[in-house]
Amino acid sequence: MAKFTTWDGLRLNYRVWEGDGLPVVLQHGIVADTNANWMSMGVVSALESAGHHIVSLDARGHGRSERPHDPSRYSWQAMASDLRALFDELGFDEVALVGYSMGAIVSLLVAEQDERIARLAIGGVGSGVLDRGGIDSRVISQADIVAAMRGDGSETTPLGSIFRLLADAVGADREAIAAVATGLNEAPIRGVEHLTMPTLVLAGAADPFAAEPDRLAAAFPDARLAVVPGDHLTAVADPGFSSALVEFLC
Repeated sequence: MAKFTTWDGLRLNYRVWEGDGLPVVLQHGIVADTNANWMSMGVVSALESAGHHIVSLDARGHGRSERPHDPSRYSWQAMASDLRALFDELGFDEVALVGYSMGAIVSLLVAEQDERIARLAIGGVGSGVLDRGGIDSRVISQADIVAAMRGDGSETTPLGSIFRLLADAVGADREAIAAVATGLNEAPIRGVEHLTMPTLVLAGAADPFAAEPDRLAAAFPDARLAVVPGDHLTAVADPGFSSALVEFLC
């Protein structure tokens, strides 16, 4: 594990697995971290076995990175700038960028702004990217996540309860996650038709956040779709998720 100082002074944690070829940079979903989203699910192991050079970032507010409780320290653009700062820190000229859920939206923003993205893989998102400009607010709202993190659980929605349980399971700072959810209040994606790099859309068949993944994949100029068993939390652990990613990156 290592740390670097990002563009606004926060200290962020990242982890590197040495390998060959195009670096594969991983960005996890909200509440999760490198271990919860990628290591414990077998994704890092599969990429390592295929010989890839892997880097995973703990997003601001998550994992071993700094976790301020001020919502003004969080925005989609701030997280996109963190990834770009990490590329600079490590001297990367080209990367394959892989994002899940929150990390998928951040990765789409980076792909819009940074010519270093040679390949893009996004998981845990679907038609909400096209219809709502980001995470599908028809499934869960910003306020639902904040309430789940700050309340006593009595008025939490079913999906909010899942995120609360995940936060406690991974040792997340629930007040920091509430600040993240408060800060991520814009719809950052204006379309994907201009993203011409080869793209993989990964979706769990029972994931409400990844509804109509075929429609999302079809909106890219050059994308393929892989649908695997599982919901938003379990699809990443399905062996088909990792095998589709490895095949795409080879």
